[in-house]
Amino acid sequence: MAGPAGDYHRGEMDIHEQAGTYKAFLAVSKWFSLLLAASLVTLVIWFCTKGGFLGGAITGVVILVVGFLALRSKPADVGH
Repeated sequence: MAGPAGDYHRGEMDIHEQAGTYKAFLAVSKWFSLLLAASLVTLVIWFCTKGGFLGGAITGVVILVVGFLALRSKPADVGH
């Protein structure tokens, strides 16, 4: 058994590792989602429309650039 319930004190556990893992998971998920969206749009335009490879590549690059600008980390407001 884990011992008596009286040994547990709420809020005393160090959670720095869990918080770091959670932030890393969110960052990887965010960037992977952007890459997946850009890849899917590129392939759809390339193979399913008359846009061809060049149209798909240009659209994919535009999505990546706009997504990067939208998803990058914003600096913290210092002094406000």
